[in-house]
Amino acid sequence: MIRALYTAATGMEAQQLNIDVIANNLANVGTSGFKKSRADFQDLFYQTLKEPGGPATGTTQVPTGIQVGLGVRPVAVQRIHLQGDFSQTTNPLDVAIEGDGLFQVTLPDGNTAYTRAGAFKLDSTGSLVTSEGDAVTPQITIPQGAQSISIGNDGTVSVTLAGQSAPSQVGQIQTVRFANPAGLRAEGRNLFRETDTSGTPQLGTPGQGGLGQLAQGFLESSNVSVVEELVAMISGQRAYEINSRAIAAADEMLRTAAAVGR
Repeated sequence: MIRALYTAATGMEAQQLNIDVIANNLANVGTSGFKKSRADFQDLFYQTLKEPGGPATGTTQVPTGIQVGLGVRPVAVQRIHLQGDFSQTTNPLDVAIEGDGLFQVTLPDGNTAYTRAGAFKLDSTGSLVTSEGDAVTPQITIPQGAQSISIGNDGTVSVTLAGQSAPSQVGQIQTVRFANPAGLRAEGRNLFRETDTSGTPQLGTPGQGGLGQLAQGFLESSNVSVVEELVAMISGQRAYEINSRAIAAADEMLRTAAAVGR
């Protein structure tokens, strides 16, 4: 009965983490480029009271044995890098990636981070930056007085200046891909960092080498499905309640055992 108390407690702790992950997904349902996460669990150790396959008699073996599990533990919170829906904004600085790939940005400390959020802006010098002011890499500067800005499917950025009939190319947006994007470290602010398990970034031109094309005037929505998350939340809540009832049942059995002989 003491064993049941601790086993059920691990189940409650696991479901608490599960609800935490689901809550973060739901909180970011409106975050551009957000990728949902999923909590993965595995069973803990087993206490073997009778070894499976052990000798029962001189000529027979125990077919199944007796093994009692000791609970559950979280083993991973995996980020699911599935494509989100596109929403049309008609903003020339909004860019979405149709397929695999991430944008590169340079942080204030000089390090490189990666993002799927393509809601770009211009800073005081005309450089293309994120909503946090981090510069897009490679750096792209839009000249003052540009009449229009065009971003091609391959990332080519062109502008039309006053008095010119033909657009001028001012840079090209490049994207990267990773062998294991789920291994990227989430930094918040829609940013990811490279890790040993993600692999090194493979830089390329959008639309080539397995990288997705760019779509100007669109933003990628969060890939969170509210219905799926609500179902998972209800399931996790019920699992939490059932584990709490197992603790209550074990407690009642201990109370009954302690009352024997009084």
